[in-house]
Parts: sequence; C-alpha cells; structure tokens
Amino acid sequence: MSSEPQNPPMEEEETNNAVAQSKKAAKKEAAKLEKQRRREAADAAAGDSADASDPLAANYGDVPLDDLQSKAVTGREWAEIGSLKAELEGRAVLVRGRAQTIRGVSKKMAFLVVRERGFTVQCVVCVAPDLVSPQMVKFITGLSRESYVDVHGIVSVPKEPIKGASQQVEIQVRKLYCISKALPALPINIEDAARSEVEIEKALQAGEQLVRVNQDTRLNFRVLDLRTPSNQGIFRVQCQVENIFRQFLLSEGFVGIHTPKLIAGASEGGSAVFKLDYKGQPACLAQSPQLHKQMAICGDFGRVFEIGPVFRAEDSFTHRHLCEFTGLDVEMEIKEHYSEVMDVVDRLFVAMFDSLNEKCKKELEAIGKQYPFEPLKEAGIEVDPLGDLNTETERKLGQLVSEKYGAPPHGGFGVGLERVVMLFCALNNIRKTSLFPRDPLRIAP
Repeated sequence: MSSEPQNPPMEEEETNNAVAQSKKAAKKEAAKLEKQRRREAADAAAGDSADASDPLAANYGDVPLDDLQSKAVTGREWAEIGSLKAELEGRAVLVRGRAQTIRGVSKKMAFLVVRERGFTVQCVVCVAPDLVSPQMVKFITGLSRESYVDVHGIVSVPKEPIKGASQQVEIQVRKLYCISKALPALPINIEDAARSEVEIEKALQAGEQLVRVNQDTRLNFRVLDLRTPSNQGIFRVQCQVENIFRQFLLSEGFVGIHTPKLIAGASEGGSAVFKLDYKGQPACLAQSPQLHKQMAICGDFGRVFEIGPVFRAEDSFTHRHLCEFTGLDVEMEIKEHYSEVMDVVDRLFVAMFDSLNEKCKKELEAIGKQYPFEPLKEAGIEVDPLGDLNTETERKLGQLVSEKYGAPPHGGFGVGLERVVMLFCALNNIRKTSLFPRDPLRIAP
C-alpha cells in the first residue's frame, strides 16, 4: 500500500483551475500582442503606400537617427528666428525650433508657430502643385507640440499684424522635417507657463478661466518652464550682469580669483553652514569667500574679485533667500578712505544698469510681457556714508583688518547674482532668477 499522501479532490480541482486560467491568460495576451503587431504592420504599410504615392514625400517626414550622426558637413545655413524681418521678404530661409502650436484649418492648409530661444514665427502650410501635398499637411498637423523641427520656406509679409508670434513675418513652408518628437501630452503647456498674471486676472474679471502654472509645478518641470520667452530673457540678462561685472572690474585693474568652497570652518559669522566630513576631518561648504579674499589682498594682489557659488544652510523661507546662489564678491586695497570702495560700487552698478538697458532690450521686453515692471534706473536711496549699507541697496563693506602678516587697509562687498537680477527686473521671487534653485525644501531637479 502506497504511503504517498493523496491530494484532496478539492485542492486538485483548484490547482487544475489555476493552471487552466494561467494558460487562458497567456493565450489572451499572445493574441493581444499579435493583434497589435498586425495593426502596426498595417499602419506602416499604409504609411509606406501613402509616401510611395506622394511624389513630394521627400519634402517632409521624420529624420532618421542615423542621419543626425554628424556624417557630413552640408554647408546649410540656419537663420535665427529672432532675426527674421520684413527686409527678408521673398528670401528662402531654413530655421530650426520647436513646434509651439499646430493648427489645421483644412486638409489643404495648416498653421504652426515655431519657437527658438523665446522668439516665434508663424509658418503657413498650404497645398500647392509641385510644392506641398495634402499628405505633407497631414504629417505636420499630426506632430506633437514641442517637437523639434527644421522648416524650409519663403519669407512673406502678411497684410494684417500677426498677434500669435513675436516676428511680424511669415514663412511659406516648402519643406519640414521632424528632428525629434515630443510626447503627445506634456506635464505643462508652454503657452500656459508663459501667460502673465495680468492676462489671467483680466480673464477672471471677464468670467473666463485660464490656466495658472504655480511656482512648484514650474520648478518640478523646470526644463519645460525654461522654454518660456520670459525665462529665456531672465537668464540672458543674468549672463549680461555677470559679463559686465567681470569686464568693468578688469578695466579697473582687478584680478579674477577662485577661492575654495571646501573649508575647515565658517568663513563668515551669522550664517549657518552645511557641515560635511572631509577625509575624517570636519569641514563645511563656504558661505562666503571673505577670508580668502582678504588673504589674496595680503598676498599683494591689490584688487580682486570672484564670481562663484555660495552656500547658506539657513532655514529662510522667503522670496529672497536661497541655500545656494552665485556670489559677486570684491575686495580691494584702500589708499586713504573707505569711500574708495563705495565709488567702485557706484560706478559698477551704473555701468551694469546702463548696459542692461542698452544691450538687453529684447530680453527685458520679453520679461516685461509676463512680469510687467519698470527697469531700475535711479533708486533715489539715501545712504549715510558713515553708516552701514542696508539690505535695500544689497551692498556690504568689508571689515578693515590688521593682520599679523601686515595687511594693507582694505574693504570689499558682495552681492548675489540672482538677487541683482530679481531686483533689476522687479520679480517677486528669487527662484525665478535661479536656473535650478536650491532652498530649504528643494534639492531637485
């Protein structure tokens, strides 16, 4: 008599049912995959057939990845969208940018707005013999927003002013190729992110509801948010601030230096530090280059400046504080009176603001459309030459020190690059002027 245990009839039945259900599910999944494969094959065949029947198929389509591998220099010249003007009417141009909006009017006509670095141009696609086919119109209207495209066409000047683009010319499209497709549905719409508060408030008063993209959503999807014309303007203004700061100080005999950001102790009193372990020794991230600026002066450099990162571990939940920002720092010898430092500060900022108003007109205009403001010209702030410079002017005099190695009298100042831009453009939050801001609650992206 066998001693092997016998499975109860009920358990055996459940096992058989489970196996049967598993096989059934597998067959169902296999059938689903096969159906999908056939559908994709049919779509591909239909597409090939359509292309084959379209004698103008070479004028549009997706650019194969293999063709983007820098195999040859073709000598083609791309025009910048921001430079397209009425003087170019009748000229053939090639532009590259993102398809911001796509609107099909009919099977024979479509409009798309292409954006490059904050500037936009309206492109017209209209069926014409030997130029544009209905299949080309269909291909273009099927593109997803924010796809990267190359557009070949002829510049034309419309009779009516263009309201939906920055440039007052159109491109009559002759060829269009998709370089890279975007997802059909993006987390935020660039048009929504570029909308001004004034526009939103007017819509509310008229009983309409427009999408408002809040600050956290913008920062969570910063790559998309940075594409708006205002953000393109903000960071080009920031670049100019840094450039003028450097050029002005070099012209005044200053030397650019780079000080360490890993230090053994706090470099400035009153500021919390980020502590870390440095090969078994306690260290922290520098919250100011103050100490090393003074050491450079003691090393007989005379006049020094630095543009570099600054770290503050303070829990400051305000519109004007960051845990990491770019510092613009200066230190210099004083021959007779610390007003020498103030004179440099005064002339530096006058030169900076004059340059911004002269060289960044388009950028300031783009910022002003979303964040209306009056550019800073003359603040009219009364400053006591014998008193401390307050936070309103964002200036700071360095301490006069006497080192044991024989330091000359010296002074300096430091300001945050992001804060200078925020104040100049009258923005309401310093996070708008930091490419990827770091505050007490944010360390990504």
